[in-house]
Amino acid sequence: MIRNATAADVPVIHAMILELAEYEKALDEARASEAQLHEALFGERPAAFAFIAQTPEGEPAGFALWFLNFSTWRGVHGIYLEDLYVRPELRGGGYGKALLTELARTCVERGYERLEWSVLNWNEPSIKFYESLGARPQDEWTVYRLTDDALAGLGAPE
Repeated sequence: MIRNATAADVPVIHAMILELAEYEKALDEARASEAQLHEALFGERPAAFAFIAQTPEGEPAGFALWFLNFSTWRGVHGIYLEDLYVRPELRGGGYGKALLTELARTCVERGYERLEWSVLNWNEPSIKFYESLGARPQDEWTVYRLTDDALAGLGAPE
């Protein structure tokens, strides 16, 4: 049901990213191209990884795209889950749990001590699902992000 993504999966991963962006009401922000995804996942130095959830018929049901982070407090890597997506018509079929289980298994096998991700505050179905698995919100932390003009301005050469 869960397998590592291959280069041949890039078009379907890209399509599901756009589906996710639409669900999250941010389709105009999803600018990654298939070529960029291919480079990130399968280039000379992959920076991200992906699992594909398949139906019994072999059709893609969803994906998890992740990368390594590092905890200075624990001294080991962890996994940051960038995107978890299951196609709407297949939700409730165990695909999301199977993807998270595979990520947790990867953490345990490699000695990673954290599996982290973000969820939109309004996404109650996902929040309830994550909490049913034992995940807890990190209420004392606020995510900050620099992009576009603010990032370019701060990073501009002096």
